[in-house]
Amino acid sequence: MKKTLAIVGAGRVGRALGRLLRQRGWRIGAVVARSKATARAAAKVIGAGRPQSSITAGLLETDVILICTPDAAVAAAADELAGVAGRASLRGKIVLHTSGAVSSSVLAPLARCGAWTGSMHPMQTFGRRSAPRLEGVIFGLEGDARAVRVAARMAGSLGGIAVRIPAKDKAAYHCAGGFAAQHVLAVMEAGIQMLLRVGFTRRQAFRALENLARQTLENLGAHGPRAAWTGPVARGDFATVARHVRVLRHFPAAFGRSYVELTRLAVALASPRPREVLRRLARLLKN
Repeated sequence: MKKTLAIVGAGRVGRALGRLLRQRGWRIGAVVARSKATARAAAKVIGAGRPQSSITAGLLETDVILICTPDAAVAAAADELAGVAGRASLRGKIVLHTSGAVSSSVLAPLARCGAWTGSMHPMQTFGRRSAPRLEGVIFGLEGDARAVRVAARMAGSLGGIAVRIPAKDKAAYHCAGGFAAQHVLAVMEAGIQMLLRVGFTRRQAFRALENLARQTLENLGAHGPRAAWTGPVARGDFATVARHVRVLRHFPAAFGRSYVELTRLAVALASPRPREVLRRLARLLKN
């Protein structure tokens, strides 16, 4: 297969993947966005591509079509592409989408037209201001065998690690990423807000908690959850837990609720005696 690629949905993911794949020898064809101006801006970031504001038969000039739209728009993009193509023109084409939560079944209209379909999701955040590095990043793949082979080749060219997952498990796979991304962000920001309240600058607060978080992740990777688990509950210091619960009453209610539920979750996942510890926690929280 020739390394030719069209991109539908030229947002953060489409731009980042398009730019990196171009640098690794892929020839970029059509770059489709909601407006011609957005498509032109995306093609400029990618460094190549023919800007388009709609899906046309021109996409079929490439071997691979990568749909990088938001999850809710993947089905509409697939329907539109199937509408402008035909069974003959899609036969043998590879169509992939980059949604983490949606399986390749959403591309069924294209599969019926003869395309090989799949999904390729990088387990990474794509920020507004900078493109992420993808070396060593896991790419969750699923779909037709031929589409998965091409997706694995693409992931490998980016330095990623391809892992095939069952289509039925896409939502669980994506939710797992949420614990490490948006939930960590929320927990870290809650801690920062508390340190700001006691006189830290934002930079000091972030640095203090970043160091804790990094060391905890290193310990988790090296030793597993039980050995990495620290803090008052891990030490059996329930008096300190009680102090935490009391002080959290002076912060937004979500802080206290989250602290309690996260403590229970940590006990369930990391404590060698979860039932005993959870009973002690329950008695403490009643007081």
